[in-house]
Amino acid sequence: MTLFFCSSKVLAQVCTGSLGDPVVNIDFGRGSAPFGPSLGIRSYNYVNSTRVNDGDYAIAQSTRSMNRDWYEFRNHTPGDLNGYMMVINADESRGIFYESTIPIDLCPNTTYEFAAWVINMLEYDGLKPNITFVILDMNNNELRRYNTGDIPDRDPNWKQYGFLFETTGAARVKIRMISNVDNPNGDGGNDLAIDDITFRACGPLINTGIGTGFTQMENVCENTNAVFQLSAEVRGSATLRYQWQQETPNGWADIPGAMGLFYDLAISNPAPGDYRYRLTAAEPGNFDSPGCRTVSPVLIFRANLAPFPVALSNGPVCVGDAIILDVADAPGTYEWRKDGGPVFSREKSPVLQGANNTMAGLYTVSINSFGCEVSASINVDIIPPPVPVVDDAEPEICAGDGVRLLASGGTSYSWSPSIGLSSSSIADPIASPTETTLYTVKVYSGSCYRETQVNVIVHNVPKADAGPDKKILNGYSTKLEGQVLGDGISYFWTPAIAIDDVTSLNPTVSPKEDTRYILNVMSSFGCATAVDEVFVKVYPRLIIPNAFSPNGDNYNDVWNITAIDAFETASVKVMNRYGELVFESRGYEKPWEGKRKNENLPTGVYYYLIYLREDIAPLSGSLTLIR
Repeated sequence: MTLFFCSSKVLAQVCTGSLGDPVVNIDFGRGSAPFGPSLGIRSYNYVNSTRVNDGDYAIAQSTRSMNRDWYEFRNHTPGDLNGYMMVINADESRGIFYESTIPIDLCPNTTYEFAAWVINMLEYDGLKPNITFVILDMNNNELRRYNTGDIPDRDPNWKQYGFLFETTGAARVKIRMISNVDNPNGDGGNDLAIDDITFRACGPLINTGIGTGFTQMENVCENTNAVFQLSAEVRGSATLRYQWQQETPNGWADIPGAMGLFYDLAISNPAPGDYRYRLTAAEPGNFDSPGCRTVSPVLIFRANLAPFPVALSNGPVCVGDAIILDVADAPGTYEWRKDGGPVFSREKSPVLQGANNTMAGLYTVSINSFGCEVSASINVDIIPPPVPVVDDAEPEICAGDGVRLLASGGTSYSWSPSIGLSSSSIADPIASPTETTLYTVKVYSGSCYRETQVNVIVHNVPKADAGPDKKILNGYSTKLEGQVLGDGISYFWTPAIAIDDVTSLNPTVSPKEDTRYILNVMSSFGCATAVDEVFVKVYPRLIIPNAFSPNGDNYNDVWNITAIDAFETASVKVMNRYGELVFESRGYEKPWEGKRKNENLPTGVYYYLIYLREDIAPLSGSLTLIR
């Protein structure tokens, strides 16, 4: 067994007074190997493998890869990945499974707290470990016996068990641990691990504090020179002796002469960091052995770096605007004053509404930043606001054109949105938006600004579409299909020949010969004129051939009906001599090729019916198909 003496913190205290530093900490050592050495226990079998059977124990870093029904966990010692613990698979019969072989030296006639961390390793509801801890002197006289009761399973968390006992005049002791469970059938359970066994002196209740507020921590500045009183209240024997201590790199050290319940501690220009103090107490007979003393809670003086605050403002500030103050690089509490006057704000960032000329001056913030008293100042000027002026608040342009905007009244300018602007940071940018846009300009005088707006109205340029070309027979008419776009537009057709209304988008025309009509669109805003034309083809008459020869010689292979496309609603039907329909067409974009359902028809005479439109009688006749 290896003994380690350190200041490990007990997490579950049974002592109602104050505890001393751990004088013994049995943590089973540490090492680079997964298993540690034997403890020399005779009643149990030591193993250094992952297979731990009934009556075996191991000194291991973790339970990884051990018995399948055990939780996987590491030793308890905080932060010690290489530390060991004792893993026990209890024997089938109750009995001693651990007894210390090296005597443990404690202080005589002193109350101690014994504590150990234990975990039931079983993942299911099985046989629960039940342990008795016994403290004996070296003559095997019991000083105290303590039973844990059943240690619950299905809980992978370490639990601390502890009790108090008193030493006699002979303070050398040993520990015995007994399993109280019989398991004759070897049923599952009664498996546990133990770690971090500690002995700590238990003494009077000691409360300590700093100053009249009895605080546990005090912030001081690195350049502090001050005296603080450390005070203590003790509930215990009137014969106790006391000693204040300070923590050093080598541990706790007595402060010479600081042996009362009160001590005036002088702090002088400390370097940044924590300074820790405590009071120790013991009866006179044990006082000279530091391990016999109990200790108070630790008092901390935290020396902080002095901050270098920077006072900030949004100045210079326009008359009527808000003064916004702030301080950077100095957390803490704040007191703002103007020109050395009374405190007007304790906020970090106060806002003073409605600035006027009397509010100009020097603003100072005093800061208590974790014990450091510092200050910073800033001068705030109050200036008259600019008066923004624009040359034209509603300029009008044609799409694709630009206009120069002109603002004045300040020293700098900022326009938004920036889209369509040649620059957003000059007084007179060129604006070329694609649609009507409202621009806002900030006119600055220093950091002070006021806003005004310019609405650039964009007129869409004229667009003309005279519609599709037309075909008519001489003596007939057709309707044009014009379309126009744009703002503030007017339109007319030229030439004014054979047209019923030159100002209509859909006039009726009846020219005697081929004619090109032009749709003219003009803008009342001076934007560009748009034109488009439509061609009206005039056929002198409808020509219906009485024969054709679809023989593939590229001559007269289809039945072409000249000028039928002048009638948009025309339809054609062809029947054989028996009156059977062999061809039908709505419109006549593709002339007949002498076929019926993609099969050639024989040479012969066929008959047709042609419907031009509702107000014209159908045309009929015969035609000869020649192969």
